[in-house]
Amino acid sequence: MGLKSAWLVVVFLFLGVAVAKNVNRLNVWPMPKWVSRGHNRVYMSLDFQLVTDGSKYIDGSGILKDGFTRMLDVVKVAHVVDGDLSSVDKSLIIKGIHVLIFSPDDQLQYGVAESYKLLVPSPEMPDYVHLEAQTVYGALHGLQTFSQLCHFNFTTRLIEVHMVPWTIIDQPRFSYRGLLIDTSRHYQPVPMIKKVIDSMAYAKLNVLHWHIVDIQSFPLEMPSFPKLWDGAYSVSERYTFSDAAEIVRQVILLYAQRRGINVLAELDVPGHALSWGYGYPSLWPSKDCQQPLDVSNEFTFKVIDGILSDFSKVFKFKFVHLGGDEVNTSCWTTTPHIKKWLKEHRMNGSQAYQYFVLRAQKIALSHGFEIVNWEETFNDFGNKLSRKTVVHNWLGGGVAEQVVASGLRCIVSNQDKWYLDHLDTPWEEFYKNEPLTNITNPKQQSLVLGGEVCMWGETVDGSDIEQTIWPRAAAAAERLWTPYDNLAKDPEQVAGRLAHFRCLLNQRGIAAAPLAGLGREAPIEPGSCYVQ
Repeated sequence: MGLKSAWLVVVFLFLGVAVAKNVNRLNVWPMPKWVSRGHNRVYMSLDFQLVTDGSKYIDGSGILKDGFTRMLDVVKVAHVVDGDLSSVDKSLIIKGIHVLIFSPDDQLQYGVAESYKLLVPSPEMPDYVHLEAQTVYGALHGLQTFSQLCHFNFTTRLIEVHMVPWTIIDQPRFSYRGLLIDTSRHYQPVPMIKKVIDSMAYAKLNVLHWHIVDIQSFPLEMPSFPKLWDGAYSVSERYTFSDAAEIVRQVILLYAQRRGINVLAELDVPGHALSWGYGYPSLWPSKDCQQPLDVSNEFTFKVIDGILSDFSKVFKFKFVHLGGDEVNTSCWTTTPHIKKWLKEHRMNGSQAYQYFVLRAQKIALSHGFEIVNWEETFNDFGNKLSRKTVVHNWLGGGVAEQVVASGLRCIVSNQDKWYLDHLDTPWEEFYKNEPLTNITNPKQQSLVLGGEVCMWGETVDGSDIEQTIWPRAAAAAERLWTPYDNLAKDPEQVAGRLAHFRCLLNQRGIAAAPLAGLGREAPIEPGSCYVQ
């Protein structure tokens, strides 16, 4: 073992012992806005109940009920809870949770209220937990937090809540807290996408950015243009449109929506689209020069219109991502028929790139979407972009500052800090990355919607995606949720709490990697989860 590895073991051994042996420390991730706690203990009833008396939310779709059931499942962590409560003081037994939701609406959209207040126990009803929220999605976050306060006692075989009374008042710092997954570089089975959604909810991330197609494959069936998925890797590595509707309406509305998570669909144009041409070769500039999509062909824009029309039927998030990054126009300027078209329209390659992006934006707007584009579009012709554009920063620092100064909105994903496929970026760098760096004007700060960690798929499939995402994505999740003044200035101050959360993910069936080392590393030797 090298000196660095030995040092890491010592550090995490110390932290792990502190976490494992002291159940009375504050182990909530991400850190709430405001917390007060006591020194006592209560026990959950064996028939812990959900009560909603006085709530304006009737839960006709079952979102709250399902969230409550999931909370009980993860609290029990698959153990048999069959302890004897007969000898426990009845004043120490919590019968259930009283959830009070003020809005009857459960429409999930960007900017939905996510705040909550959690009291354990309730001052008015001491035998109940009290949870109140403006919306059901705030209540779901409150249930997640409550689940982290609960502990299974292996001696008594009961669920206990330590350090009562608890008062937690909480709300997110940013409304957009995203995770990108890439199903083009490697196909991700629907059950794995669902597991990723589960894990996002545990960390209070709320946008799944689905990078569906790219150069390598086009796995999604499009009813408007059914040959597009000829670009899939194989006939079994596909999503039917019914699957997509299932992913969106069932996995997302009855799965992700039930976890407070929006889905941002991405259609990256005009580059990153080689796979489109396997079904429709006329989308290629030529058979020997296959991307970007042929800007001179009206059929190209007819296909984009058809795809976005199909998207609008299932993806209900207000935004759609149109990509626009890494566009090399040499195929346009060297292919004879496109070169002729450029000359007729008095355009060079750069001007044609602008034309393509702006025309795609107009199509998206016609289908009711607002637009997200990668930052190259802003860098090259920012003053021409629709004012409904959100610029997605990825190349580096300083761009967000320029975007909001221009009056446009921004999402931060700078690759040097928040790209999960960069395995040499440790969790500490994910934690320290600040979306509002050098942005001090309050109005401009409000234009930063939030941030997103990106799990590009070149080296991940269903076998390793979870341990590549976690726990580093959790470090960014706290940066995006927790008030700035509550964030640790030195990431090592939260290492023990993050190690505890990583072990909690493992207990819930999520394959989160150890903190020690870089991304996706395996444990270096036998030992407790808390010391890795």
